[in-house]
Parts: sequence; C-alpha cells; structure tokens
Amino acid sequence: MERQNYDSVVKFFVSVIGIIFILAVLKELQALFIPFVIAYFLFFIFHPVNVYFEKKKIPQAVTIICDVILMALIIWGLSRLVFGSVFQINQELPLYITKINHIVSNAAISFGVKDKAYTDFQIDQLFLMINVSSIAGGFLNTTLSFITTVGLVLFFFIFISSGHDKIYEALKNRFEEKDLQKQEENPTEVFNIKDTFNHIIHQVQKYILTKFLISLVTGTIIGFVLYMFNVKFFFIWALLTVILNFIPNFGSIIAVLFPALMSLIQFDSFGYTLLILGIMIVIQNIIGNILEPKIFGSSLGINPIVILISLIVWGYIWGIVGMFLSVPLTAILKITLSGTKSPNLRLIRDLMSN
Repeated sequence: MERQNYDSVVKFFVSVIGIIFILAVLKELQALFIPFVIAYFLFFIFHPVNVYFEKKKIPQAVTIICDVILMALIIWGLSRLVFGSVFQINQELPLYITKINHIVSNAAISFGVKDKAYTDFQIDQLFLMINVSSIAGGFLNTTLSFITTVGLVLFFFIFISSGHDKIYEALKNRFEEKDLQKQEENPTEVFNIKDTFNHIIHQVQKYILTKFLISLVTGTIIGFVLYMFNVKFFFIWALLTVILNFIPNFGSIIAVLFPALMSLIQFDSFGYTLLILGIMIVIQNIIGNILEPKIFGSSLGINPIVILISLIVWGYIWGIVGMFLSVPLTAILKITLSGTKSPNLRLIRDLMSN
C-alpha cells in the first residue's frame, strides 16, 4: 500500500513537471506554435468545403490554392479597411489633440484640481517625453512579425491540408495496434479516435461559426447605434466589436470603451457619451448573457470558471492571440479527455464540464 501511494505521488509530480515543461515550450516557441494552431483552426473551418470539393473529384491542389487565395483576399481587404481608417484618424489627429487637452483641463477644473499640469493640460508635452524612435522601431517590428506570422500560417495551412489525413491514419493505426487485444476481448469497446477527430472538427467549426454570427450581429447593431448618434468611424468600431467579442468576458468590455472614448473626444459631452456607452453595454449584455447561452446551449459544456482560467493561462502563454484561441483550445482538450479511461484524467474532464 505504501509503495502504491509513493508511485501515485511520483506520477502526480512527474505529470505536473511535464505540463509545466510543455507550457514553457509553447511560450518559448510561440512564433512557430501560434501560426501552426491558427492554420489548423483554418483547416477546420475550410474542411466542409474541401470535403465537398473532394466528392466532386476536384484535385486537392486546386482546392488548397482556392483556400489560400480566399484567405489572402480576406486579409488584404481587412488590411485596406484598417489602414484606411488609421490614415483618416491621423489626418484629424491635431483636432483630436486639441479636444483632449480641452476635456482634461475642464475635468480637472470641475474636480477642483489645482495642479497646472492638469488645468493647463497639453498632450503635446507627453509626446515630447516619448521616445519616438523606439515607437517607430516597435511598429516596424510588429509589422514584420505580422507579415511573418501570416506567411507561416499560409505555409502551415498548405501542409496541414495535404497531410492531415495521413496524420489521422498514423494515429489511428498506432492506437488500434495498442488496443487490438482489448477490442477483441470486448468488441463493443471499439477505438473511437475517428469519432474524437470528427467531434473536434465539428465542435471547432460550430463554435467559430456561431461565435462569428453572434459577434457579427452584435457589431452590426452597435455600428448602427453609433451611426445614428453620428459617432465617427462607426464601421471600424463595429469591426472591432466583432473581433474583440471572440475574447471571453473581457472582449466585450474593451469593445465598448473605444467608441465611447471617440464619442467623448468628438462631442466633448460626458452625458452624451454615457448615453451611448449605456446603450452599447445593454446590447452586449442582452446578446452575451441571454441570447448567446441559448444559442450555444450545452454544446461546449465548459465550466465558466475553466473558461476564465484558460483565458488567463493562454493569454499568459500566447498573449492576445492566446485569449482568442482559449475557448476552442479548451474545448479540444475536453473532447480529447472524454474518451479516457484514466480516473485522474476523467476527474479533470468532469471538473472542466459545466
């Protein structure tokens, strides 16, 4: 009994060390793993269309080329929209700087602040304290990193699309050989790696598509509200809402702050801005807390606390990209654990379940 307890403790600590090591490797080599994971998710998204083309006897190479061209067009279109809006904001920047100075100075006077740094606030002075060369260097590095990541995503996508079936067959053969005797003894207990793969693909597709449609509805409604209130760059704020809503819990909070700040700068009215902010918060709450749970139902079945923890963990490992991927990655882990026979892994699966 004592020997058995000792072995259990050793296995536990070895498992913990192994998990920490894997997370450290994922963080250290994130420049490679992030594009790889994104490419695999894109493969899941394009999988139904690719299967349809395959049934129509269209060559796989042609299908992959069409997928890559479509992704490149989407990236190009979004980049044009973003850079066009940034250019427009940059043209009106002097006006916004003047308004920010006025807002901060008035707020300081209203709250009885005597410090000249606030009552005579000049944001230009802050710019003088900023190392422009380091910002320019950081922007250049970010741009190059983005281009490199996009290139790696497309590169990995091509190889994943052409080699996924071979990976699946290799894993299937490996586990079938390992469990062959067990299956012969109990024919009803067939190996379910095919079901696991299909379940993962289906769940990822369902989550991304459903989340995209919900985010699109949210962004469209908020964009319309901002348009009705004459808030500038309403299309960009709507697009930002669609994107940020993929980040659980915190994304919707961040999404309403940017248009609210734009409203404050544009109209110089706290009351008007609070009205717009209040409407956006109501929209986010109705869709996020009432509509979205009803649509998703128990399909994911992940405990909200686990979602929050995964958001923190993946955010620490892969930054903002990890936050976007936290829910589907957690869902994949839960699905993978669903077929395990290990009591410890079953416990983890049950703790993850809602």
